[in-house]
Amino acid sequence: MTEVLTARDGAVFTITLNRPDAYNAFTRAVHPLLLAALEEAADPAIRAVVITGAGKGFCAGQDIPEFNELSGSIADVLEQTYHRNVRAIRGLQKPVIAAVNGAAAGAGLSLSLACDVRIASDRAVFVPGFAGIGLVPDAGGTWFAGRLLGFARAFEWMATNRRLSAQEALDWGLVAEVLPTDGFGDAVAERAATWAAMPTKAIAFTKQLFEHAHDASLEGQLELEARLQEAARATADHAEGVAAFLEKRPPSFDGK
Repeated sequence: MTEVLTARDGAVFTITLNRPDAYNAFTRAVHPLLLAALEEAADPAIRAVVITGAGKGFCAGQDIPEFNELSGSIADVLEQTYHRNVRAIRGLQKPVIAAVNGAAAGAGLSLSLACDVRIASDRAVFVPGFAGIGLVPDAGGTWFAGRLLGFARAFEWMATNRRLSAQEALDWGLVAEVLPTDGFGDAVAERAATWAAMPTKAIAFTKQLFEHAHDASLEGQLELEARLQEAARATADHAEGVAAFLEKRPPSFDGK
């Protein structure tokens, strides 16, 4: 069985973690497969990426039986596995959507937080997991949660190992939308197609701006906005957007 599946539908590329019997928990074997899929997703013809899980879970995090057998430096293992995949997700110059179809726990939660947008099914739950076994969040979980929620809420959530329902995650602003489990995949595909039809370069520049903004000075942010606005103005999608506005028709962006 292939433990990471990929599928392409037009400009949308879907990556599915495929260990449903283990709620798609990570093993050492899964990481290079996920990295290869993310590298494939960098193709400029792909304009939106969806990451989801097979079966009833999104991702349960690290496979604990395998973790118990690990020897040597955990820091080295993290660098060779989770860190590479998190960097690859953040490096994609297009929207990345986590379609959280079930439990997202531990490093699986971190994986969902690394994505640009989270859409949850109504059976999804978000569980930090680490504190429950005497560990600290990893795979970027603290970096993403702190920026998404603020220090106080993110710390309380992760330190107490609080289990969030899909509705609570929506109330917190952690997810963009909660959809019924029935028809979830089709509904996510519709939303991904909408993202794929957007001006992809402008979306990528906007991602860069928000990532820079958290630690930037106002002057530094103004400078970067001006520089990226200059780049966006030179794109074919900008020309199409202006033409469509003047001609009173919907724009047809091609990501260039």
